[in-house]
Amino acid sequence: MRVRSRTVSTTAQDRSYLSPFLLLVALYINSAQAYTFIYAGCSTEKYQPNPTPQSSFQSNLNSLFASALSSSSQALYAAFALGNDSSSPPESAIYGLYQCRGDLRLTDCSKCIQSAVTQIGLICPYSYGASLQLDACLLRYEHINFLGTDELSVVYKKCSLKTLGSDLDFLKRRDDVLGQVGSSGLGFFRVTGSQGVEGYGQCLGDLSEGQCGQCLEEAARKIKVLCGASAAGDVFLGKCSIRYWASGYYDFSRGSRGTDDDDVGKTVAIMVGVIAGLAIIIVGLSFCHKALG
Repeated sequence: MRVRSRTVSTTAQDRSYLSPFLLLVALYINSAQAYTFIYAGCSTEKYQPNPTPQSSFQSNLNSLFASALSSSSQALYAAFALGNDSSSPPESAIYGLYQCRGDLRLTDCSKCIQSAVTQIGLICPYSYGASLQLDACLLRYEHINFLGTDELSVVYKKCSLKTLGSDLDFLKRRDDVLGQVGSSGLGFFRVTGSQGVEGYGQCLGDLSEGQCGQCLEEAARKIKVLCGASAAGDVFLGKCSIRYWASGYYDFSRGSRGTDDDDVGKTVAIMVGVIAGLAIIIVGLSFCHKALG
């Protein structure tokens, strides 16, 4: 297995991975945490799960999850490649990475990846490829090698309902912030501000510095077009993301994402929590039935 990691510096499931009971307990606990769901993508191609013995892809996927969990306590980013050597069957190959937001402590990064590993197999069961973006971290794996490739399409965008279109000074300062975040040569996590407007951008660690600059420049261009005069906005491309906000819009001390929280994210969190709670009750009743029998 090849592993590549990078410590990001700042400038300012699969159901077989855990036993079903522990998986449900972990999901029920994690649903109450502040790792807000942003988006998820699942491949339409599915693998056939085998309890015993596991398929080579399923086994490698479990190994990838275990490696991500282990590495996330030591680095904010790591990439993995398993089953891609000449002695392995083609169907076993898997490539993956995780990345935490550049301002996170390693303990928080590890907790976020734990939450992502728990959820990704439930959101994208038996998928040959899946991507789960939480507010603080990303977990992604594919059957084909995507590491180091450019991905400049928008995969998610969110713009606040509140607009400041009449405030020309805000728009100028917002554009200054986006210009600084989107400039090259500033590393993989960039934080900046300008008189009441703040923002940051981040690239995935599998990109080169030149690719990162290109990705953030494109993200800065697209967020201005997509969000217009919104007081805050998020845009995620395949390999980078940008966020800006008027000062005070996000209260990070309370873990809030503003007054216009993503209703889809709320709905997913509620549904996952309810399903997990019901499943725990069912498992408990099953144990009681077996004990009585």
